[in-house]
Amino acid sequence: MNRLIGLFKNKFFLVTVAFVVWMIFFDKNDLFSQYQYRQQVTKLRHERDFYQKETAEVNKQLNELNTDNNALEKFAREKYLMKKDNEDVFVVVRDSVKK
Repeated sequence: MNRLIGLFKNKFFLVTVAFVVWMIFFDKNDLFSQYQYRQQVTKLRHERDFYQKETAEVNKQLNELNTDNNALEKFAREKYLMKKDNEDVFVVVRDSVKK
């Protein structure tokens, strides 16, 4: 017991404890902030990976459209409802609300 009391009377121990408490709870970069920063970094890495995949897919589609005329024609018909002069286009719209 005397050893524990002597430890709390030691000014270096008290300064070290105060410093650790300050760094853990009161500093600008406390543990809670570090946890939030780590979560944000993880989220941003997932978003970066997602957008890299999307960019690769779009570049693949662009390359396909630039090299293949049939794919270009299919894309124009599906996305922009283009047609040839001797064709009629019918657009079927389905109701998403069921009664």
